[in-house]
Amino acid sequence: MTAAPLPETTRLEAFSDGVFAIAITLLVLEIHVPTIAESAAEGGLRHALAERWPSFTGFAISFLTIGIMWANHHAIFQYVRRADRRFLLVNILFLMGISFVPYPTAVLAEHLPDAASRLTATLFYAGTFVVMAVLFNAVWWTGIYEGRLLGADVDREGLEVISSRYRLGPVAYLAALALAPLSVWLTLGLHVVMALFFSRSERTRS
Repeated sequence: MTAAPLPETTRLEAFSDGVFAIAITLLVLEIHVPTIAESAAEGGLRHALAERWPSFTGFAISFLTIGIMWANHHAIFQYVRRADRRFLLVNILFLMGISFVPYPTAVLAEHLPDAASRLTATLFYAGTFVVMAVLFNAVWWTGIYEGRLLGADVDREGLEVISSRYRLGPVAYLAALALAPLSVWLTLGLHVVMALFFSRSERTRS
């Protein structure tokens, strides 16, 4: 008796896209709108908005990082065409991490202006992305394990490029975390650099 064919990834992709969309929307909801009273107390609306620079900084870095993760998560399904229960559960763990990102972003935005607590906030934020990088790798390596879930016509060169690139993710984010005691700004800057690095296509030709 032959085993039933594994299902396609359509529903999984749709569910994942929904989680990404909610998480990325929640980022902007964490930016507090200055009230009229607050604007008056802070010297006008322009000054009150300028005082929100930590929130804008956290939003920009997290939006860029989650956006690139979404693009790469989408790219995974150009290779992984079927899903088994193990792959579904690993993907759920990854999405749990995605849905959590607005919280450390809010913590970072709240404490970034404070010299006494910005390091702890940055360590918490950077540590979250170390875990995210590990979970993203778990999705990828579970998807390609033994080739059972791969499409028959996948680009083997692209498969190798992604595999070698994703191996760097946890190490790079861990390095950014380790640099936080030296400079929180360097750590945050490295998050932007890594997002740009992982935004590149794995394909050398169109």
